[in-house]
Parts: sequence; structure tokens; C-alpha cells
Amino acid sequence: MVVIRIGFIAAVFFYSFCHAEELVDGRRSLVFDTPVARLVVDLAGGAIGEFRSKNSEINPLSWAHPKAGDTSIHGFGHFLCLDRWGPASDAEAALGMPYHGEASNVEWSIAHDVKENGGVLEAEMRAKLPKAGLSARRAVRMSRLNLVFKVREEITNDNAIGRVFNMVQHPTIAPPFLEEHTIVNCNGRRGFAQGGTLPTPEEPSEDWPNARQKNGQVVDMRRLQSDPNPNVVSYVIDDALGWVAAANPAQGWLIGYFWPTADYPWVSLWRDVRDGKPAARGLEFGSTGLHQPFATLLKKGHIWDRPLFEYIDAGKKITKSYTAFLCPIPKDFKGVDTLSIEGEFLHLRGEKNGREIIVSLRGLTD
Repeated sequence: MVVIRIGFIAAVFFYSFCHAEELVDGRRSLVFDTPVARLVVDLAGGAIGEFRSKNSEINPLSWAHPKAGDTSIHGFGHFLCLDRWGPASDAEAALGMPYHGEASNVEWSIAHDVKENGGVLEAEMRAKLPKAGLSARRAVRMSRLNLVFKVREEITNDNAIGRVFNMVQHPTIAPPFLEEHTIVNCNGRRGFAQGGTLPTPEEPSEDWPNARQKNGQVVDMRRLQSDPNPNVVSYVIDDALGWVAAANPAQGWLIGYFWPTADYPWVSLWRDVRDGKPAARGLEFGSTGLHQPFATLLKKGHIWDRPLFEYIDAGKKITKSYTAFLCPIPKDFKGVDTLSIEGEFLHLRGEKNGREIIVSLRGLTD
């Protein structure tokens, strides 16, 4: 077995990192700039629009990135779906509730500027969702010497009554990182393609990495070429830790996420093709696996004993977290087979050849 350790042992004591509010392509942004990586969080919608190594110009989260001078509020890269995943009802939409909820359609503010604490850069941002009656507080912590950051988001119900809601992370990779040979893996188990109808939208089902098209053909979801169907497939997670990763061995890079399954019990993969080539792959994970308005979710309730929504009482708070990472990979890397945390280290075991990659999580494991 070949083991590759990734980490930066030599400390950089004098490094001027950018923080607080900056203009990036004309957009107000929160920027984390370390000796090894760059992370940009947009304030007009809260999207994480850039996460890349200083050794590469390739930003995997380049999907739908605004053109220079575009300051409109919208989601791109990795954005947050809150208070819902997917469409509003016709009545809600008529009153202005957007697709995927308000979180990516409102202005975020910086609550605390970036500061360094024990080799970790920390910052906090906030947003209010007036139609949903929710508030979001996001704490971002990024290692100075490793290609890793952690996000903890606290949701508060500002309403005088309890309500159902959903919360789904929507990271989306795009070209040039996304190509026909980019490999996506996750630890989802049983899954189904979106688009089915009640009472059994989850059938027909398949186990990862397979999914079934409407014509009955079985598709391997690890790769995307010229056909995006099935368009969105959702899988339940059995392990205590959920994860999803995308690898481009030709370019030598992998991006991945892991999270407590108790926070996000579903992983969903969205696929898009333009002009016969891969255009986008959503590496989504969240509190629901059914892409429907609340009336349908309430009627269905559960799929395979997994919930399709959450409930938050009046004035209460719910906190969820995830960790994102980048790592260089060899050109013969075949995709991730397993992911585990051992102390302050992330272990990735490759498919077929058993190659192991170890990534330091120092300072971000609390």
C-alpha cells in the first residue's frame, strides 16, 4: 500500500493574509488568504465561490461564477439551500419565495472579521431570511497550513410559532475541474432518481454507485459524459460520517466534504451537460432527499426510515457543520473508496489500488 501524507510542516510566521470585506470581481466578499490556499465567501447570497490551492489556478467551485461587474444576489459555487430544497408551492412562489429558499437570495453581513487563533483563521457572517422567519449564523474556520476549512451554521427560528424546514448544502463543481474523466464518489447506499410520484417516489431504487433512468437503463453515477440523466439522484447514508468527493487525476486534484450524518442524512448528486459535455455536478448533502414542496414532504414523511424534513420550534436554534478539503492526487488515482477520521488526520483510501492519502485536520477537529 502506498501512503501519501499531505501537510505543511514548515510554519510561515510572517504572512499577510487578507480579511474582512474585499471586492472580488466587483463583489463584496470575505477572503481567507493563507500561505497554501485561498477561500472566498461572497456576501451577496453567501456562496463559497472559490476554494483552491496556491499551487493551482483551478477552482473546482467555479460553477455559475458571476462575470466581472455582476453584483446581483444569487447562488453559485457552493451555496446554502434554506429553508427548503427545490421548489416552493405555487402560492409561496407567487408571494416571492425563491427556489431553494432565501439563503442564497439575501445579503449576508460580516459579524466578526477574520482573525488568527492557534494557526486557524476564523470569521463569522450572518443573514436574515424574512419570508422564512429564520436567521443564519455561519462560523468559518480555515487552517493556515493545510487545505482544509470547517463551517458551523446555526439556524434560529425567529417566528412566534414552530415550523418545518430543510437545509441542504449545494457545492457544485464545473469545468475545467469537471471533465468526462472526473470521478465522483460518496458513501451513499440506497438511492433513487428524482421525478417519481407519490406514494412511492423512491422506486425504482438502486445501490451506489448505480442509478436507474426512466427507460430502465442502469447508470454508473461516478462519471458524467454526454447524458445527464438521471438528473438528480439521492442516496441515504448509513455510516455515522457522510462524505462526498470529486477527483480529477489528470489535473492532480481532489475536492471533498465530510459531515455528521446526524446533521445531513442524505447525499444528492445533480448533473448537467451543455453542448454534449459535462457542465456541472452538484455534490449536495442535506436534511432531505425529496426535491418537492413541503406539502408533498409532509404527506410522504419518510423514505427508508429517513426523515424528509426537520422541525424547529419558536425561538429555538439548530446547529449543523461540515468540513471541506482539497488534496493533490497522483495521475493513477481511481477515486475514493473509504474515508475515515483518526485523531487529527483524515484518511482517504483509493479504489482498486488501495492507495491511501492522509490529510491533516489539525485545529479543526473540535
